[in-house]
Amino acid sequence: MNFPFYIAKRYVRSKSSQNAVNIINLITFLVIVIGSAALFIVLSGFAGLKSFSLSFSNTFDPDLKALPVSGKFFSVSQDQEEKLGELSGLAAYSKEIEERVYLNHRQKSHVAYIKGVDEYYSKATGIDSTLYLGSWNIQGQQAVAGIGIANLLGLSINNYQTPLVALAPKPGKGSLSQQSLNAKPYKEISLVLTGIYAIEENLDKKYVFTDLDMVRTLLEKSQDEVSGVNFKLVPGADTNTLEAQIANILGPEVVLKDRRALNSTLHRMLNTENLATYLIFTLVLIIALFNVVGAIIMMILDKQQNTRTLDSLGATIRELRRVYFIQGIIVTSLGGLFGVGLGALLIGSQIAFGWLRITPSLAYPVEFQPINILIVLGTIVLLGIIASQIASSRVNKKLLQA
Repeated sequence: MNFPFYIAKRYVRSKSSQNAVNIINLITFLVIVIGSAALFIVLSGFAGLKSFSLSFSNTFDPDLKALPVSGKFFSVSQDQEEKLGELSGLAAYSKEIEERVYLNHRQKSHVAYIKGVDEYYSKATGIDSTLYLGSWNIQGQQAVAGIGIANLLGLSINNYQTPLVALAPKPGKGSLSQQSLNAKPYKEISLVLTGIYAIEENLDKKYVFTDLDMVRTLLEKSQDEVSGVNFKLVPGADTNTLEAQIANILGPEVVLKDRRALNSTLHRMLNTENLATYLIFTLVLIIALFNVVGAIIMMILDKQQNTRTLDSLGATIRELRRVYFIQGIIVTSLGGLFGVGLGALLIGSQIAFGWLRITPSLAYPVEFQPINILIVLGTIVLLGIIASQIASSRVNKKLLQA
């Protein structure tokens, strides 16, 4: 058996004759356990929050979306639509056109986006699963709005007496003074809500969905003009191949984006927050692992007579240092394992029972990820190696001759 490992293992299991040293060792071990458990819980909490935040985009955004490279609109011809329909990897695709409009209802107003979509939009996205009230019906002058817009404007579904009015400026050039005083600089349509969706606060205040042709008429756009095309892929389809085929059909004036690209800002924000939290807790662990340095030095002083005996038996300075170096690694590794185990139990109980809640109906989201176990153990072991190296370097000839 490896001589330094054998001695280090015995030092870990044996108690010191000095009670103070035993207390310091126990506190050091508990600090490592609590620190590693806290790091694992925080990483699991952020993983849950990330999945919870991105779950909104999974229902609202399509698998792929075609957007204009420049400007707001681009054209999709009948020939291009036929070619898109022939792609075997596409489950569905839907055209849309959107623009910012002024909404008015009973002397209350709000600026939002009107999104005209065709009958395939609910198949290309999961928008119909987000309905809070009513049904997904956007034929004619019917519309579906977010719950935020409904609350701001006092809207209700199937209210034909006082419909929602959407106003959009007329396209054109020149100043208003050049127009006839009797002509309106905007066009308007009246909409009756058939449903109200609820996703998250920003999206709930942003969109009103209605018929594609009606919005085209409102914006004075031609029948082949759109602001985007949404694609739902067949499960297991080759995304890269399909993306290349779609790009080839739609041409260079269109760019394709997946869900991650559509929500790139959200992804960057969540990843930055996760990294910042990890670095902060790692700093806390670095401070906590100074206890390991102190505990090993106390052990070196407590076992000074044993160290002299080993030196007399022929052990080298390097071997004696390795004894305490390995002891420190064993202590930190065991503390990390116990901490991750404790954190896993708490995360598992939260997933199973939801004892910590944001609201009475919503448990705090957490997610158990094996990568977090590796990150925590890797961090603990690395810091333990550094702390053990610093402490074991105190073993030298001067100590043995003291």
